Amino acid sequence: MRLLTAMSRSGNESRTDALRDYGLVGAGVAAAALAGSLAIDPDNTWYRSLKKPPWQPPPAAFGAVWTPLYGSIVACGGRALQRSSLSERRSWTAALAVNLSLNAGFGWSFFKARTPYAGLAVTAATALSCWDLVRRAARIDRGAALGLIPYASWCTFATALNAEIARLNS
Repeated sequence: MRLLTAMSRSGNESRTDALRDYGLVGAGVAAAALAGSLAIDPDNTWYRSLKKPPWQPPPAAFGAVWTPLYGSIVACGGRALQRSSLSERRSWTAALAVNLSLNAGFGWSFFKARTPYAGLAVTAATALSCWDLVRRAARIDRGAALGLIPYASWCTFATALNAEIARLNS
């Protein structure tokens, strides 16, 4: 319902253009989520053997957090895309593509490579990219920027968590 409301408020763009834009962002988010999830295995022996800080959330929390975060990226990313000028649109799309690529890369760098420091490099780059998306979105639409703050905050938390795991296991 909120998607339809957002599309109806999207200025001069037609519903077809809005569906295209939200669909583009949704496809990118779905691809990143799928690509990243293929590498993540919190039940493998290597990961279970790692020392983890006492403030690490339980495994079930990660799925519970990522599902709405991915939804907010679609909603806010689509909203920013709808309200952007042609030059902003190119820049926004490129920044979002970089961000989603980094997002997908975490599982591969941490779980598949079995290297907490590689995972840390990717989570740090992802968090910086998220805050860049918030900054870019703020130039286009304040609501989109505000809606991306939980994603950027979670990725910042993930960076701190990853840094502590790397430290504890060096």
